[in-house]
This record gives sequence, structure tokens and C-alpha cells, in this order.
Amino acid sequence: MRFSGKVVVVTGGASGIGLATARRFASEQAHVVIADRNIAQAEAAAQQLLADGAAGVLANTCDVSVEGQVKATIDATVAQFGCLYVVVNNAGLMTFHPLGSLTRDDWQRVLDVDLLGAFYFIKYGFAVMRPGSAVVNVASIHAIQTSPLDAPYAAAKAALLSLTRSAAI
Repeated sequence: MRFSGKVVVVTGGASGIGLATARRFASEQAHVVIADRNIAQAEAAAQQLLADGAAGVLANTCDVSVEGQVKATIDATVAQFGCLYVVVNNAGLMTFHPLGSLTRDDWQRVLDVDLLGAFYFIKYGFAVMRPGSAVVNVASIHAIQTSPLDAPYAAAKAALLSLTRSAAI
């Protein structure tokens, strides 16, 4: 198994694509950290993974838009499992409003979650990750082809593609 004994953080890991991703890593015997702002859902997801035979799971409260919570999640991961090999930046936020009705706060919230959350996990992850580790940033088709109601999301995902290229260098 490719991820046996590896430690993986999945943001937004308590539901949807994040939970499916966490399950996949757990099925390959990875130690999985479910970083989610909803701790009750994160703990329930952790229990599901353990019941399914995961090697180790940690549920951690994390609003990815809060830099201190991201750092605390990385610190808790290393304290629990001793290292970090993979970060999956999956947490995301989308709004559906016409461009003309969006406020600065609408834009800021989406950018804080969809772009800066990934940046914070890259920043603090790189500080503890070993050579051969990986960061996976979940973007969207909206980064290159979008609709008129998702401007902040589309802009954040396009910027995430650029951040991914910069981080890879």
C-alpha cells in the first residue's frame, strides 16, 4: 500500500470530497488527520474511518481561513503522529450571487478559505514535511471556465492554480 504509515491532513475532511479522500487514504493504511471547522462532523468521520480499519485518525477543529488554527493543526499532527507527508487542501467555500451584488466581505471570505487556507497549509506544512512529501490543492473547472454567479470562487481557484505552480518551484 502506497500510503501505509504515511501521515495525511485533509482539510474539509468531515464530508463530501474531503471525506471520500480521507477514506481513500485510510484504506491504504495512512494515518489521517481530518481538519474541519465542524468538530462534531470531524469526530464522526474519524470514528467511521477507525471502524473501517484506519491505521490512525485525528479529528481536529480547523477553520482554514484562520492562520493560527492551521498552524495548530500542523502542530497537533506532528505531536500525534511524529511527521507529515501529505496535505490535501480541499476545504472550500462558494457563493452564488451576481457580480454587482457582491460585497468586499463576500469576496474576502471566499478568498480567505479557498486561497489563503491553502497558502497557510503550504506554509506550515513545508516547515515539517520531508523530501518526497506532497501537497494536493483541489481546484475546480471554475478556475478556467465559470459562470456569472461564482466570481469570487472562480478567482480564488484560478489563483490557487498559480499558487500551486509557485509552491512546486
